Amino acid sequence: MFHNKITQYTSRLTFSSPWLIISIFSALGLIGIINHSMWRDELNPWLIVRDSESFGNLIANIRYEGHPVLWYFSLALLRKIIDDPLILQIFHWGITVASVTIFWLYSPFNYRQKFLFSFGYFTFYEYLLISRNYAFSMLFVFVFCTIFTSRKITYIYLAIVLGLLANSSAYGLLVSFSLSLTLLAELCFDSEHRKQYFSKSQKYDLFLSIFIILFSFILCIYIITPPTDSYLYGGLNNGWIMQLDFRHFLRSIGRIFGSYLLIIPQHKRWIDLIICSIIVLLIATLTLIKLSKKPVPLFLYITGNFVILAFTYLRFPGMPRHFGHFYLILIASLWLANYYQESLGLSNKFSLRPNLIKSVYKWHHIVLMLILYIHFLGGIYSFSRDLVVPFSASRQTAQYIKKSGLDKEFIVASRDANMAALSGYLNRKFYYPELKQMGSFTLFNKNRQDVEQTEILNQINSLFKNQRNQNKILLILNKKLDVNRNDLKITWIKDFEKNWIDSERYYLYWVDKV
Repeated sequence: MFHNKITQYTSRLTFSSPWLIISIFSALGLIGIINHSMWRDELNPWLIVRDSESFGNLIANIRYEGHPVLWYFSLALLRKIIDDPLILQIFHWGITVASVTIFWLYSPFNYRQKFLFSFGYFTFYEYLLISRNYAFSMLFVFVFCTIFTSRKITYIYLAIVLGLLANSSAYGLLVSFSLSLTLLAELCFDSEHRKQYFSKSQKYDLFLSIFIILFSFILCIYIITPPTDSYLYGGLNNGWIMQLDFRHFLRSIGRIFGSYLLIIPQHKRWIDLIICSIIVLLIATLTLIKLSKKPVPLFLYITGNFVILAFTYLRFPGMPRHFGHFYLILIASLWLANYYQESLGLSNKFSLRPNLIKSVYKWHHIVLMLILYIHFLGGIYSFSRDLVVPFSASRQTAQYIKKSGLDKEFIVASRDANMAALSGYLNRKFYYPELKQMGSFTLFNKNRQDVEQTEILNQINSLFKNQRNQNKILLILNKKLDVNRNDLKITWIKDFEKNWIDSERYYLYWVDKV
């Protein structure tokens, strides 16, 4: 009897089973993230949480980061469990696994589309292996799409999700704002939905939902607004591009191309920018026509792309983890379209013939599958590369320092911004010449000053003079030492250059008094 039950259960676990694919993704993801060597952007938030002196000091430090509080508060809770940065990787893995699980169980896409998406570039690499706050975007967008029908009775659940999304990252705020506008547009212009909602909801529901969203937006904007002495991303004074620049506009559109097809056009070449912009326009046109019979998802697609594109042009071109939110907007729009009956209002208004729409459906499916296959290849390649070539040399360097018993030495480390990963793995502070004091995380403000290698040696010489009992210093640089001094004996120890990020290669030296 027991054998029959086992046989019956295992027979249901075909390759098409969602849980089998989720299990494979989870197992591979766990292997990948444990193997992944974290870099400064992953460990700097951990150090801020670890070394901030008080809650007020933590908030003040976060404001220099340009990110909201959710990720930092999550790390603070994790540190109460285990004071080891490995836990933030496991937590990040859990976020992505939860996202993929929701996607498999609740999204309207077919099996092949779900499979390709799950092992695509953003899902299987960018928002899985690199432990940043951006994985929250995928999770909360998918949760929003899953519970979208709850808006017929209450907006509170969606408001909470939108609040969390807004406080996950600046791009999460942009997506949250777009989703909020979509809900508002539907409530204002869909009389049938409005009538149904007000007949079933509590009297306080709408006001409480609006309050939650507005409070979340205000909190996020306050935190991500950089202090006046910040010079990260241009601060407040010169961080915005207000003039009309057609090349920069095409470069911004190129970020949409990068999110769809994983190729970032060369912004110095007009032909690259123009061709990629035309391709983006064609994909967008196909998507707009496909969604023309679903006004609410159409509104989300237009609004989401416009909001993120405006930010990309006006403020920050971004990296793949940033403009990957264009991709999330596309997926969310297609997901939400499944909830709506077809409406002929827009197609009739713009005289879209049925044959044209039918043809667009066919070509849009082909383009979507092409995008998913490209993402799949990009995800497999990037994931595999990370298994073979360390993303950063930080973990290997830290392991060598511990194994050699060097972690108890007095360490001078520069450049400070590139040393966060080492500080995190070694769980200790270094002397940073950029700060002229001990430190771990980096804040780009007036208290920090970039230094040349000559100045680093000058400060080491001063440390020897001020600390009579200090005869030897371990110097760690992220570039090879190319200067010398007659009053210092400098001995090379070891180089760590096998990694993907060239700014996180480490070079170790002994510096002795002569």
